Amino acid sequence: MATVRSESDLRSLDRARMYTIFKPLDADERLTREQVMAAKRFRSVGRWELAGAVWLPSLVAIMVLGEWANAPAPMALAAVALAFLALLAFALLGDRRLRLK
Repeated sequence: MATVRSESDLRSLDRARMYTIFKPLDADERLTREQVMAAKRFRSVGRWELAGAVWLPSLVAIMVLGEWANAPAPMALAAVALAFLALLAFALLGDRRLRLK
């Protein structure tokens, strides 16, 4: 028959014993290199990544719409160049505004 243990029966949960094993966290302590690298690995998506992800679907959409509308090749190439330049400007201007703050 198993005995029911309460929280006070568990020695590992005793606060005085916990402070002998683990020191309290210091708010001013710098992060270790591994923690900094892990934070960089899981960072959020920026403007460069978003522009890169949108580039290929926009290229496919331009080609499909150009073929569907029977557009001449120079017009389709101009649309591709315009989309590329617009996404490049989107990525560059977003990073510049972020650095100025």
